[in-house]
Amino acid sequence: MARRGATLVVGLVVVLIMAVASVAGVKVPYVAEVPGPTWDTLGGDHDKDVIQVTGASGPAAKGQLRMVTVGIEDQLTLFDALKGWFSGSDAVVPREVIYPPDKSQKQVDEENAEEFKISQNAAIESALRTLGYPVKVVLSDVTPDLPAAAAGLQKGDQLVTVDGEQVTSAQKLNALIRGKPVGTPLPVTYLRNGTPGTATVKSVVKDKAIRIGVQIDEQQASPYKITINLDNVGGPSAGLMFTLGVIDKIKPEDLTGGLTIAGTGTMDEEGNVGAIGGIPQKMRGARRDKATVFLVPAANCAEAVANAVPGLRLIKVDDLAGALRALDTLRSGGTPQLCAAK
Repeated sequence: MARRGATLVVGLVVVLIMAVASVAGVKVPYVAEVPGPTWDTLGGDHDKDVIQVTGASGPAAKGQLRMVTVGIEDQLTLFDALKGWFSGSDAVVPREVIYPPDKSQKQVDEENAEEFKISQNAAIESALRTLGYPVKVVLSDVTPDLPAAAAGLQKGDQLVTVDGEQVTSAQKLNALIRGKPVGTPLPVTYLRNGTPGTATVKSVVKDKAIRIGVQIDEQQASPYKITINLDNVGGPSAGLMFTLGVIDKIKPEDLTGGLTIAGTGTMDEEGNVGAIGGIPQKMRGARRDKATVFLVPAANCAEAVANAVPGLRLIKVDDLAGALRALDTLRSGGTPQLCAAK
């Protein structure tokens, strides 16, 4: 009888283990965000410089400027998801957060690749502007019967100011036009074949957008050809580190001061650093790859402090100028503005 009872208990245990194993192996609609790979934007990848600058001959940096990423683990089992939840280190989120149900994975990857390309272009533009190569905003077309044409603006005109402010990029032009109520008179100065001119335009709403009726080209002459060589990376969050990498490749000074510096943040055409996602995982990846300093977008500071990684100083960055000042301070042995919890 005792033997029969023991056999029954063992059988129940085996069944329970098999049931748990079966349930644990079931796929769940979640993904895990984990620390992804990092790259030194001053180094190489697959036998190519990550940032290749033709025409620059500055000395090699003694330190590193590492861009960081978040890895996505898909097809999680229940066991994987529970392990991630309880670990507190990985972020387990519904799969639709990363892969919306109305888009295929291919579409999401294509959108991320496009954002990555846009971030590279903005990084190059911002870096060159900082190095003394301004952007010229030139009209590539003027639409008949809209305000710009009525004010006498022509194809080929370079816009210099709108409403008294310098037109330094397409982004700045859009902000100046859309920053005032529709129909507000906006004084414009321009160059036509090198000759200054003035006009006044009023914006209108067309196709549900505020417009003055122009298409534009951005022209930025410099002696450098800049190429960013990095595959299988998506999204806009490497913009800041690409910008710093381009500047370091061209300037004779070493921005790193011999330190391994990581960071993240979007970069727009005007040099503003924007917030990103996945900062806890990015910080862990940076520390794993020996970074001791991490440049944090100002909007992400509270989250960064809440997920602080030992040995990683968190430097608050609002814009490109601020990032360069922070690196100058680090090189001189000082302490830049650190992130603080709210």
